[in-house]
Amino acid sequence: MVKRLLRGIRYFDWYLIINIILLVFFGLAALYSLQLNIEDPDFTLLKRQITFVIFGLGIFFLFSNINYQFWSDYYKIFMVLSACLLAGVLLVGQTLGGTQGWFEFFGQNLQPVEFVKIALVIFLARYYSQHAKDSRVTRHIFITGLTSLFLIALVILQPDLGSAMILLVIWLSTIFLLPIQKKYFINVLIILLVLAVVSWFFILQDYQQERILTFISPQRDPLGAGYNVTQSVIAVGSGNLIGRGLALGSQSQLNFLPTQETDFIFAVIAEELGFVGAGILLLLFFSLFVRLFKIVKSTQDSFGSFVMVGLMSFLVAQLFINVGMNVGLAPVVGLPLPLVSYGGSSLIATMIALGIMHNIQIQNKEQYFG
Repeated sequence: MVKRLLRGIRYFDWYLIINIILLVFFGLAALYSLQLNIEDPDFTLLKRQITFVIFGLGIFFLFSNINYQFWSDYYKIFMVLSACLLAGVLLVGQTLGGTQGWFEFFGQNLQPVEFVKIALVIFLARYYSQHAKDSRVTRHIFITGLTSLFLIALVILQPDLGSAMILLVIWLSTIFLLPIQKKYFINVLIILLVLAVVSWFFILQDYQQERILTFISPQRDPLGAGYNVTQSVIAVGSGNLIGRGLALGSQSQLNFLPTQETDFIFAVIAEELGFVGAGILLLLFFSLFVRLFKIVKSTQDSFGSFVMVGLMSFLVAQLFINVGMNVGLAPVVGLPLPLVSYGGSSLIATMIALGIMHNIQIQNKEQYFG
């Protein structure tokens, strides 16, 4: 075991690891600044996040040393477990922020949908790697679509529109690796359009519809549904070039900015560190995704390729949607900024995803160098 660990360390991508750590430190700095101006601050959120980070990094290195092919043997179990968790949270889960999506264990909240995203990727990767060359590929798209839709429906019932969107993105992204004709993509888009119309009238809650309408026109309710977006845009804009400085942002420190440690942490960083700080943060994400894309290009087997594309798609989608929420370019759907926002479930799930992708790179190197 020790020999295998040392062999794995030999092929570690330290550029990727340092990139991840720098992104994590951005989040820790923002959490530190948010609690500086509190009377008698105890830095509870910061201490908890540091604990999550230490545990998450341990998880990252653990999954980096587990051959990613191992997970393909249990893809059906992951799907059954995912459905059970999402059904269970609807029955006995805790409600936070209007969403019944958490289990409570020993005073800590666990959001199962964060791990369901990874389970769906593994399921789709194993299923498609087995059937991608089947002449009835459209049949398999339909089967995986129904499976994904079942999970998405359970998530919408919580209701958690943001996570449901990510599950949909994961399914769509893996389809693009399949050898199918363009007309089938058009058929998929038509079906999704029909489902979107049905969801609008029969599934989405009133406040979710209001968020989407407010995204289109924030001025329609500036003190109600449009308040979050308005305050976030003000915070981002007030940062100017170099920002107001840590703990000196008026929007965040005076609590005008809602859920500033999670959904709107990018606005906190933009206000306090300015265009320069926000730009460096986005460059770090860009650097991370460029590195991961290189792993995709070097992956030799179909299962690994599907895993890489699925995991990358959910991380990229969460980045774009979260930043879009903060600057008024996307509806507020309650998605954290990967590696940066406060929260154990999101951070640990992201570390698992990155650990699996890192192992794919390690396996590629071992095959190449022997």
